Amino acid sequence: MHAPSQNKLLELLAKYQPDGPQQERLKPLFAGFIAQHPDCCERHCVPGHLTGSAWLVSGDGQRAALMHHRKLGRWLQPGGHADGDADLAAVAKREAGEETGLTDLELSTEIFDLDRHEIPARGQEPAHWHYDIRFVVRATGSELFVKNAESLALAWVDIWALTGRDDVDESIRRMARKWIMGR
Repeated sequence: MHAPSQNKLLELLAKYQPDGPQQERLKPLFAGFIAQHPDCCERHCVPGHLTGSAWLVSGDGQRAALMHHRKLGRWLQPGGHADGDADLAAVAKREAGEETGLTDLELSTEIFDLDRHEIPARGQEPAHWHYDIRFVVRATGSELFVKNAESLALAWVDIWALTGRDDVDESIRRMARKWIMGR
């Protein structure tokens, strides 16, 4: 028997329609992780935890917002820890707002993408996995960023250009391709 939050997450995942072999492999991996870890939304969960991220697109759908992450030194989508909140779509929207300063954000509550990536050990924190569930968030108002302490820079990037950039993570290129294909 699972906790209500686990059931909610498993139901959300069950509705997700993977768009290729990589996503097909991740879906049962995520389901197994959620089923085995009642505390899957907590940072202390070993060997990893769920996170919520935003594929944050401009109002016209032509650009995606990326942040140059201070700790990881890479261009990434906005997102972060659930800290106990099993509503990962809400986590993605909250993180998008906190990390960009954008306020008029529209959320799609369907899963857009799954990504599992290892976070390197840092200080007393051991290496661990982020099971990242990603949602589309659209900026419907001002597109002016307010930089925060988590990023070195914020930028709107043409989505078509993202598909060929080597300086961004493959998962960013994958989401760009999905967006272009209409997923």
